[in-house]
This record gives sequence, structure tokens and C-alpha cells, in this order.
Amino acid sequence: MPRCRVNLNSIIFLVILQGAAVVLFCSWYVQVSPHSFVDSNNKVHVLLLSSWRSGSSLLGQVFSQHPSVFYLMEPAWHVWSKLKKTGAPAHRMAVRDLLQSVFQCDFSVMEAYLPEQHSVSSLFMWSHSRALCSPPVCPLTPRTQFNNQTRCHKACKGTSLQGVEEACGTYSHVVLKEVRFFELESLYPLLQDPNLDLRIIHLVRDPRAVMRSREESASTFVNDNAVVLDQRNVPAGEVQYQVLQEICRSHMRINERAILKPPPFLKGRYKMVRYEDMARDPLREIFSMYEFVGLDMTRQMEDWIYKVTHGKGKGSKKEAFEITSRNAVEVSQAWRTMLPYSKVKRIQEVCKEAMSLLGYKMVNSEKEQKRLDIDLLVPQEPYQFSWLPTKTEHLRKS
Repeated sequence: MPRCRVNLNSIIFLVILQGAAVVLFCSWYVQVSPHSFVDSNNKVHVLLLSSWRSGSSLLGQVFSQHPSVFYLMEPAWHVWSKLKKTGAPAHRMAVRDLLQSVFQCDFSVMEAYLPEQHSVSSLFMWSHSRALCSPPVCPLTPRTQFNNQTRCHKACKGTSLQGVEEACGTYSHVVLKEVRFFELESLYPLLQDPNLDLRIIHLVRDPRAVMRSREESASTFVNDNAVVLDQRNVPAGEVQYQVLQEICRSHMRINERAILKPPPFLKGRYKMVRYEDMARDPLREIFSMYEFVGLDMTRQMEDWIYKVTHGKGKGSKKEAFEITSRNAVEVSQAWRTMLPYSKVKRIQEVCKEAMSLLGYKMVNSEKEQKRLDIDLLVPQEPYQFSWLPTKTEHLRKS
């Protein structure tokens, strides 16, 4: 009976070859599988912290349209709507707990605030999230394409929240935008949570521009104003000024807490951005934010940013809550020609300290206000480059 002799080197070679084949197959599967889950320990969690009419919707889209981002717009709206008979301080813990769960892709917490028969369309401004219009939530928009809110609203509104949780788990970055935080202290448990890698981007805007924008949509803020003012009985003519004063004070509290004496767990995890700086040099500011949270700037995103910030005009009242192509610099300066000086003077009185801290210069007359050649923005740091696409190739990663 013949004996079969096997060469030891041949066996070793076959084992190595088999192992290499397994590795290559796993690598191929991860690349082609559209719903590969991202390890929760590798996720980055980003809170876009701002106030109403401060350019936060634009900033939200800067993140929402990125293919690595799962974005949700103002989940705290649900808490404020459910508990609208109380003031903002009473909502802090509920909002914090909601964000903590959503950051970890647990949407069961939302059920306390949603109607019994709910779906993805029950979420506030859900169609503003490209992730909620893309697989595995909805097949409409491939992750490499930009979201069309109108088409998404028609095609994707019936998806269950289970599909939303599944989608959330497949992204490297979970980004939430909020306008309903007035201090940082209630966020400390999130910053100390070992399951979260939280970064805070704090967007501020010239309060005179905020007032001009709020006046265009005043009726939409009635309920929120009452919560901000802790349900106090305030004369109608004073409501907007007192709300703005609270907003200005909150920006000061947040910035001072993060910059002057931050607790150890906050260091390196806070970045303040002025809307006006983003309007003047969008690419530079957005690249800096992407770098802060670990996102790559793609050529596709760069082109989209240019388009939405270099349009014509300031946008109409109907477009107040939509992201359309506008001239960002004109938008940032619109208050100077549209607000009467009497209102500007009053805003400067109620927000004087905040304007000084954040780098906004006062105007002392109507003539000075309308002279657009006078720069009212205190430079924070020298600009390193301007928008010249042929010279920004070093920022692009295809």
C-alpha cells in the first residue's frame, strides 16, 4: 500500500494561503457591505450648540450632508413641546438624558415624547437629515449623494424608528444640533461618560443679526419664548429683548466656563465658531471644524459648501428655515440696513457684555450702522487662506 508523503513546507504554504484568502474576503466584505456597523468605541459624538436664528441650520447641513455623519436636528424640541408649561431649567435633565441615549443610537427614549403611532416622520425636522433619507432607513438617497428634503419627505416618511437605530449604528459620527441649552454644567455627565467621545461646537452670531432674523419669523417662537422666560408675564414689546438678553447671557456662561476655567474633562473638547467668520471664509472655518471632530473634507463637500454660501441675495421669508443658495456675507450684514437704529441701540444695551466677549463692535449712530465699509467684527486670528479653489487642493481628500 503506497504511503502518502506530504512536504512540511507545502503544508505551511497552504495554511498561509488559506489565511490570506480569509483576510482578503473579510476585507472585501467590510468594504462592500453598505450597513457595516461602526464599533461604538470608535464613534465620535458631536453637539452643535447654538441658539435660534444663529445660522445653526446651515451648520447642521454642513455636517448632515457629509457621508460619514448621522445627523439629527434638535431632538430636545420634543421635550420642550411636551413640557411647555414650565421653564427651561426644569427641562435640563430630561434633555440631557435624551441626548445621551440618542448619541448611543438608542431611540426608545423618544417614545415618551412621540405619538403612539409613530414613525421617522414623527421626529422634528427629520427630512433635514440626509441619513434618514438614505439606506438602511430609506433607499431614496445614496450616501454619496446630497439630500433633497422635498423628495425625502414624500418617499421616506413611513420608516420605523428601528430602522433609524440601525442606520445610526453604521456611521462613524453622530451629530446632534441643539438650541435649547443655556449652560454647560448639565452636559458634564455626557462629557464624563466613557461610552461617548463628545465634542462641542458652539456657534454664536451677532445679536443684532439674530434679532433681525427672529423678527421675520416671530410667530414661530411664541412657545419657546415662554419657556426661555420661565413663563413670566412680560409685556409684549419687551419679550424679544428679554429673550435675546437670556440668549446673550447663555453664550457668555458657556464660553467662559469652557475657556477660562474648564474642568479637566472639557479641555480640548470645545470649539467656538462665529457665524460671521464662517460667512466670510466658509472653507477655512468648516475645514477647521471637520478637523476638530475628525472628518475629512471631500471635494464633493467643498463644492456644496461653495454653492450654498455663494448664491445671490439674502433669501426670502419663506426660506427662513430652509437651506438654499445665498450670499452668506450679505446675510450676515443684512441687519445693518434693515433694523432701525433705535432697536440696534437697545440690543446693544441688553447684550453689551456678550458682544464684547465674543468680538462684536458697537455702532454709535445710524450713519455708522449703515456704513458697510466699517468692519464690526474683531478678528480672532489671522486668516490663512481665502476661497481660491485652485489653491486649496491640500484640503481635499477624494
